[in-house]
Parts: sequence; C-alpha cells; structure tokens
Amino acid sequence: MAPRRSRAKVSPSLVAFGRRFRRFREAKGWSQENVARRARDGEGVTPQYIGQIETGRTRCTREFAETMDRELETNGELVELWEDLVKGAEFPTWYEWLPIEETAEELTSWSLSLVHGLLQTPAYAEVLLYGDKAKVEDRIARQSILTRENPPPPGCTFLIDEGVLRREVGNPQIMHDQLDRLIEAPAALGVTVQVVKMRGDHLGNASSFTIATMEDMREVAYFESPARGVSVEAYDELASIRKALREVRGLALPVDQSLDAIRKVQADLWT
Repeated sequence: MAPRRSRAKVSPSLVAFGRRFRRFREAKGWSQENVARRARDGEGVTPQYIGQIETGRTRCTREFAETMDRELETNGELVELWEDLVKGAEFPTWYEWLPIEETAEELTSWSLSLVHGLLQTPAYAEVLLYGDKAKVEDRIARQSILTRENPPPPGCTFLIDEGVLRREVGNPQIMHDQLDRLIEAPAALGVTVQVVKMRGDHLGNASSFTIATMEDMREVAYFESPARGVSVEAYDELASIRKALREVRGLALPVDQSLDAIRKVQADLWT
C-alpha cells in the first residue's frame, strides 16, 4: 500500500549534500538547466532531476558526482561529500518511493497478487484501501505520471500474474472494469502489459516488486510486506531481484496474446 504524500520525508544527509551541490552551482552562476546539460558526460539529465538532488529527494551515483566535480571545478570536494553524505545515507526508506517513481526514466513492475497501483481503477483501489477516500485519491493522483507532458512519462512495463486477473476484488463489476483498464492501457497510455501464466516454479512467486531506472541509470527496487513497503538498491539485493525479473519476463506472453488472455478471463469470469 503506497503511503500518502504528506508523510514523505527525506534523508538529512541527502539534504545536506543537495545544499552544498546547489551552492557550487550558484557559485558558477549556472541554472539547473545548465548543470543538467553537462551531466552524464554531456548526455544530460532533466532539470527536474537536478532539483530532486538539490532538495534531497533522490540520491545520485558516484559517477554523477565525479562528472559534476569536474564541471563545477570543486577539486574533489563534491566527490568527498558524496562519500560522506550520500554513499551511506539511510535512503530510500519505505515512504520515499514516491519521488523515485515520479522521477524514474523506466518502471518495470511484476504483480503477483494485485493490479499495480498505477493501473488500478478508483473502485478497485477503494476496496483495497478499505474505503479510505483520501488514500484512494492519493493513489489515483499517482497515475498522472503516465499522462504528464513535462517531463515525459516513464517507460512502463507491467508484468501481471494470471492469478491477478482471476482474484476477485470487490465484486464482478469492479473486476470487469479493472480488466477493461488493463486492456485499454497499452493504447491509451503507451505502456506495456504482459500476462504470465500461473505456475509455481519461478522466483517471481516470492513477491511482487517494481524496479525503477533513474536518469543516471541507477536502479532502485521496491516491494511490499504486510508491515511496510521497502526500497532497496544494494547491489546484491538488486541482483536477486533482476534474476527474478528475468525469469518472469521469460515466461510472459507476447503483448497481443496477453491482451487476448485478459479478454478471455474477463469473458469467462467477470461478465
């Protein structure tokens, strides 16, 4: 269950790094746009990403810090600040997923039991959130990242276990409408939706998860437990999640067959 935006916090050490970064930028007389163009050895990032770093809402890679150290001519100080303030920062925590989701270049999701929040209908979400109107509004508001113009929406792939289509949430009408949403999403939103046939012999059966790829190519994974959501980016943890993703992707039906599978379940169970 995604937290409400009002509960979002940031890591104090990332805030400190962001403030120093901003001072270096301002000392040069550069705008966020100017700095953004110089990132990734000239490939650039968006100004919004620079803003997220400066406010402590996301963390950058060491490679990013090294590039900015050269561009801003900080003589190694920015890299030292990264080592002191960013490398070991207690981030992200469970309530810091939203800014990651909002600034990701790509989102790849595996849903084992329920439709991903970015594709849920209001009625489906209301059942899952026990009728809490404010939380439903927050969840549906998150979906605006799929239709925004600036910055462009992230590239999204939603891998869905066939059991999600068959697991009743609310009532048959809610399920019928939710499956309509899944059928319409590729054309309406430009996302990829693929169905994975139910089976018990792959690593994806351990948990649902989402992997966000950021502008600097850093990856952050998110999964939920009964107590809370967890964001991870440690190399060994990400390696295990990527392995599970490879297995799930290898079992996924092609897009056209996936949409046919959704229509069939809808006709068989939710008409």
